[in-house]
Amino acid sequence: MNNIPKRAEYWQLKTQILRFGQLPAIMGIVNVTPDSFSDGGQFFSPQAAIDQALQLVEQGADILDIGGESTRPYSTPVDAVEELRRVLPVIEAVCRQTEIPVSIDTSKALVAHAAIAAGAQIINDVTGLEKDPQMIEVALQSRAGVCAMHMQGSPQTMQDNPTYRNVVEEIYEYLLRRKKWLLGAGIDGQRICLDPGIGFGKTHEHNIELVRNCRRFLDLETPILVGHSRKGFIAKIIGDKDADRTAATLGISVALALAGVQILRVHDVQATCHALRTFAAARNIEAAEIAVNDES
Repeated sequence: MNNIPKRAEYWQLKTQILRFGQLPAIMGIVNVTPDSFSDGGQFFSPQAAIDQALQLVEQGADILDIGGESTRPYSTPVDAVEELRRVLPVIEAVCRQTEIPVSIDTSKALVAHAAIAAGAQIINDVTGLEKDPQMIEVALQSRAGVCAMHMQGSPQTMQDNPTYRNVVEEIYEYLLRRKKWLLGAGIDGQRICLDPGIGFGKTHEHNIELVRNCRRFLDLETPILVGHSRKGFIAKIIGDKDADRTAATLGISVALALAGVQILRVHDVQATCHALRTFAAARNIEAAEIAVNDES
């Protein structure tokens, strides 16, 4: 874990601070959808989603990312009313029962505003806060942490023919522009997190190249979030699209930890925590936990 450039040490959220140790924080995925690519329908009912979220906390999640609209390739969009119907009961219940920060995975300002009012601390927007012009105002007024992701195209078009001259440098430049734009709009730099967008408008080869070069993104001097869990490029690596991808996802998780990435967004929280703890023991790395403190 040596020679990590300018690695951000914390992320300021709405009223909490996430302080990073040498190992990544684990963001547990809660998809309140019928059609997400890996677990669509499993947690579609509010109670199933609440139970799953609380189980992920018990398993070691440092953040819960709750979303009500699938962003898999060629997914069908839903309107804000339906998205709110799915996520609000879950966010309200989870925030009553745990102090772990909740992230709302949405590109709609109306949904983000309601989610933050219900207790969410983070806006996680796969469109980089570009799709909805009102999103920046919600972020400013709420003082929530924001995560801006890179995506080429939209979920409905992104896998048609993703093309780059240099995928790492082009995405680096995009994220740098988004960071500067967010700063110019008034967002505190300590509230910004950036995500290179594994699987969003990238080929399998692009995704592998991004994983290999994730250390580059630490130069952006923000926390870096990577969502690689169970994605198609992993099946490509192991050569079996029908195989269980948990173990292979853990291999990528350890590689990202070694690169210094601060946040891993995963489905299999317990397995990831176990893998990182044993990795830390083998490398004699202090497995510092994320400190969650009131801003005050």
